[in-house]
Amino acid sequence: MKHFFRLTLCIAVPLLIGGISGFATATNINDWYVSINKPSFNPPNYLFGPVWTSLYILMGISFYMILQSPANELRKKAIAIFCSQLFLNFCWSFIFFKFQLLGLAFIEIILMWASIITMIIIFFEINKKAALLQIPYLLWVSFASVLNGSIWFLN
Repeated sequence: MKHFFRLTLCIAVPLLIGGISGFATATNINDWYVSINKPSFNPPNYLFGPVWTSLYILMGISFYMILQSPANELRKKAIAIFCSQLFLNFCWSFIFFKFQLLGLAFIEIILMWASIITMIIIFFEINKKAALLQIPYLLWVSFASVLNGSIWFLN
């Protein structure tokens, strides 16, 4: 039961963080974002919710796997980088959608991308499966970075 509770909590935290940022910026997504210039490869808005939900679940499962490893300095680093990238993930929505600072959002998403790579490297040293579960997140943020940069350029 202890493991189930910890796994549930590990999944719930990223979902909650994503839900809060999504809820707080939803008005801007439906108003401002639909009216700006976007590249031809911009996905439809309905795709973002299911993709992010899936990614947050994978993040939580991966983080749970890391927490199951023995406590040591490397695990402390893994926890710190996980929290850092999740904080950057949370902030990006506000910078991009709420404050509409496209250039700053681009810089911030590049920092997030770098933190995800760092997280994957550290996770890999602890648990290879936990690291591999983060690959879809890295790929999506890579795409989102190109999309953010393109939108910045077009506007």
